[in-house]
Amino acid sequence: MKIPMSHRRQRPLSRTRLTARLAIAVAFAGALFTACDVHTPTGPGSLATITVTPNVILAINATQQFIAVGKDAEGAVVAISPTWTMVAGGGAINGVGLFTAGTVPGAYAATVMAASGGISGTASVTVIVGGLASITVTPSPDTLSINATQQFAAVGRDAGGNIVAITPSWLVVASGGSINLAGLFTAGAVAATFPNTVRATSGSMSGFATVVVTGVGPAPLVPLGNATPNGIMAGQSVTCITGGIINADVMISPGNTVTGFGPCLITGVQHLADAVALNAQNDLTTAYNTLAGLPCPPANAIVADLGGTTKTAGVYCTAIGIGVTGVLTLDGGGDPNAKFVFQAGSSLITAGDIVLINGAQAKNVYWQAGTSATLGTASRWQGNILALQSITLVDNATLFGRALARNGSVSLGTNNVITLP
Repeated sequence: MKIPMSHRRQRPLSRTRLTARLAIAVAFAGALFTACDVHTPTGPGSLATITVTPNVILAINATQQFIAVGKDAEGAVVAISPTWTMVAGGGAINGVGLFTAGTVPGAYAATVMAASGGISGTASVTVIVGGLASITVTPSPDTLSINATQQFAAVGRDAGGNIVAITPSWLVVASGGSINLAGLFTAGAVAATFPNTVRATSGSMSGFATVVVTGVGPAPLVPLGNATPNGIMAGQSVTCITGGIINADVMISPGNTVTGFGPCLITGVQHLADAVALNAQNDLTTAYNTLAGLPCPPANAIVADLGGTTKTAGVYCTAIGIGVTGVLTLDGGGDPNAKFVFQAGSSLITAGDIVLINGAQAKNVYWQAGTSATLGTASRWQGNILALQSITLVDNATLFGRALARNGSVSLGTNNVITLP
């Protein structure tokens, strides 16, 4: 009888045969694993995102190195050589991502861009006012009679021309009179010219003004009467957002509303709907009507924007509004008593500066507006503004003169400075 195969005793494998079979099995498993593992990583995939860093706050003209990192969809770093550009202003950037802040403060969202192929990333920049770079003292030159007084003002600016708040120390360095801690100068008894004698200092920075002392002071073209001490006169209200400084008195009549002081500052006194303010408002009305009624030669009719022109002393007029874009130069012709009057049938709108040369003085410049006046952003204005309705100073505008609004309000924005001429 045959014994079934399943019941036969199997002979044990020799060590050699066992080793060979194990080797075959391992090799087979390895081959199978290799054939199935089609996703074995060999390096990063294609570029999916670019991240730009940092998001920064910089002073004007400051620099910052930006970095761009590319990654694939799995977050693995992908080497890139990005192209750098500016999207929304705020400064400039070179080919390797070195950024230089501009001169206009503000928040510039997603403005620094790094791009590679069709993929890009951005970073944001906030530009703030820089350090003190200059101090301007006004008026300069100033002509005043023996023993007369003049309030001087010092305005600090950064390298971009933005106003920097300062509290200067005052000193007379070349004789001509004396000055107090607030910048109020009193002329001495000697009639002469004193170059760069009034000095305002903050830190290591100084600014200067020249004083001319004469025996007899010039009479004003149009007396302002009781409105003379005012940097601001309004019929209804006075408002200020922040950073404003009024180096003079403020009066309102018949209204009595003052808003924003502080944080804004008035160095003089306030008269709100009282007898003093009423008298000043009456004198302002008289002065306004006098200015509006002055004869204007036909040759002095204003037919275009006054920016980029030079005017000598006289009365200039238009039945509509006056616009000044750029610089208007007023030439006194060597006469410190030279008078300038600008009559506008409606508005006065500025986007520039007033420059006085050859003895012209801000106290002898008058702007009469038949409706309202607006001093545009960062305008450096000079002269007495008499408006029938309202007067507005936009951010960083300065006025070396007076803002006198008969019936409406005077509104200040941010960092406005008004100083009496």
